[in-house]
Amino acid sequence: MVKKIKKRIKNILFFVFIILIIAFTAKTALEYLYPLKYKEYVFKYSSLYDNLDPYLVFSIIKAESGFNPDATSYKNARGLMQITDDTSIWIAERMKIENFKVENLYDPETNIKMGCWYLNNLMQEFMYEDGVYVIEEEDERKKLVLAAYNAGRGNVALWLKDKKFSSSGKKLEVIPFKETERYVEKVQNYYLIYQILYKDGILKKDVSE
Repeated sequence: MVKKIKKRIKNILFFVFIILIIAFTAKTALEYLYPLKYKEYVFKYSSLYDNLDPYLVFSIIKAESGFNPDATSYKNARGLMQITDDTSIWIAERMKIENFKVENLYDPETNIKMGCWYLNNLMQEFMYEDGVYVIEEEDERKKLVLAAYNAGRGNVALWLKDKKFSSSGKKLEVIPFKETERYVEKVQNYYLIYQILYKDGILKKDVSE
């Protein structure tokens, strides 16, 4: 009888050990796939703006560069948040960043600082009207900002005026650029996963570490 109890205890302990190994492996995999790299800069600069969720910033970085600070696109978009040369010069002028050079975009802090400012700038244009949300649905508001980040604010402004793409003139029912449509969907999916993992999920404690 005693031997049976000991054997059962050993089996239970072994089962618990296997579960812990699986949980640790899964946690490590999730941290690798959805990291919080450069979180000191993401949290610092996103916190400067109302309603700019740091997890949206992480999602954009993952989609844009895969957290590679040296990434450069064929359109000369540079760094973590893939900011183009012309856009970066425009941002630097408005942020009053002295002696700015486009090569500075490869510096993670500079890139995230400018990227957060730019996202807030797009939010002010497309999400608000006289300080009030233009549309109620959060996903639809973010769709406008993400579409503008990818395709340019000028294109989104034109789409909103075109009944083929926007019946209300406030939200997009259709995104005519397939690349932008895929981009928006990708970032929104990443954003959902980041929220699940870090706001209420198993990796929540890692935010403050």
